Amino acid sequence: MSIADTYRRLRSEIPRHVTIVVAAKTRSVPEMLEVIEAGATDIGHNYVQEAEQARAALGPAAGRVRWHLIGHLQTNKINKALQVFDVIQTVDSLDTARAIDKRAAVLGLVVPVYIEINSAVEASKSGVVPELEAVIALARGVCALKHVRLEGLMTMGPLNGDDDQVRAAFRKTHCLFERLRELELSGAHLHTLSMGMTDSYRSAIEEGATMVRPGTIVFGPR
Repeated sequence: MSIADTYRRLRSEIPRHVTIVVAAKTRSVPEMLEVIEAGATDIGHNYVQEAEQARAALGPAAGRVRWHLIGHLQTNKINKALQVFDVIQTVDSLDTARAIDKRAAVLGLVVPVYIEINSAVEASKSGVVPELEAVIALARGVCALKHVRLEGLMTMGPLNGDDDQVRAAFRKTHCLFERLRELELSGAHLHTLSMGMTDSYRSAIEEGATMVRPGTIVFGPR
């Protein structure tokens, strides 16, 4: 089955209210073009430089999708990232949010961002600890900034966990998301819960995700 057919089948199987961000790390430009031609609306990438090169090579097709940074953002890459990505999904500290805000102000932008939750509390991963007070404190800090707009939460979930562990991590993040929404923070526009990749997107949707980030299931093995 072609990449286009696989994407269309996936889109037909996933509820319409759930956005599919196609994770395109290491994928070739022809592969990315095929999935865009098939109707993909959102592309996710882990690396600023690779995404920059892909956007340039894709030409006009690159402008037909929203670009999401789904990997860790280094401070020294923020200027470039703001020229490449439409959404930053991986804000994990107020320092990072402030650095984005400062550079976005120079460019005259208001950047949609998600707070990344380290839902499985893994030392190897970035993200805020999944504790309500910590998440609320960061959310309040982000909402006080003028050139970023808090639109959601994002989590990876445990990489090597079984389904019960993965679901528990997603459920915890969903709970944090709903608690934040209840606060009705001034400046927040909380409508996105980004959870789940190729191996876990079905569980993520069942646990409340409004956005999933599959890659391998669309493109095939790397």
